[in-house]
Amino acid sequence: MPPSTVARLPGYLRALHALAAEGAVLTSSDELAARSGVTSAQLRKDLSFLGSYGRRGVGYDVAHLSERVEVVLGLTTQRRVVIVGIGNLGHALANYSGFADRGFAVVGLVDADPDVVGTTVAGLTVQPFAELAGLVSGTGATIGVIATPAAGAQVVCDALVDAGVVGILTFAPRALRVPAHVDVRAVDVASELQILAFHDRRRTGTWEV
Repeated sequence: MPPSTVARLPGYLRALHALAAEGAVLTSSDELAARSGVTSAQLRKDLSFLGSYGRRGVGYDVAHLSERVEVVLGLTTQRRVVIVGIGNLGHALANYSGFADRGFAVVGLVDADPDVVGTTVAGLTVQPFAELAGLVSGTGATIGVIATPAAGAQVVCDALVDAGVVGILTFAPRALRVPAHVDVRAVDVASELQILAFHDRRRTGTWEV
């Protein structure tokens, strides 16, 4: 399955969950595509990789398609997550209720600041960085979230990999080096804002330098 298709699946699943919450049993490719922000042709092509083609004149079964997408995304088994860096962002992530709704459980919090270690956030006690490997092993966590400053992100990343984590979500604004068996997804809020600034300037025609 192409990575670009995988990247669009969470959007389809979000739209399907919204349809289910509204009581919908069936949906058309046009409606699901519109809710997902793609064309109906792109939607049908993506869903064909799942073996889901819908029925002409009927559309897609919302519950069945939701289940199929969840299976492909690996959401039928709960994934355990460790967050490293419990500053403002780490606090917000630890308290985010959306993780549980989407099949993820935050099972550990880690920080290097002695003033933060031992505090309780979202019902979990923050552990020292030196205990990261034991925490990952003891909880069975497979995903690590890096919410530290950029300077220490690679050290944290290396420690997570050494501990056995195979998926990393990083909010640190720098590129990370990982072995081939580890997947990294980066969220760089500042870069996204810069891209929006570029498009805003293009619309307003202010190209002076």
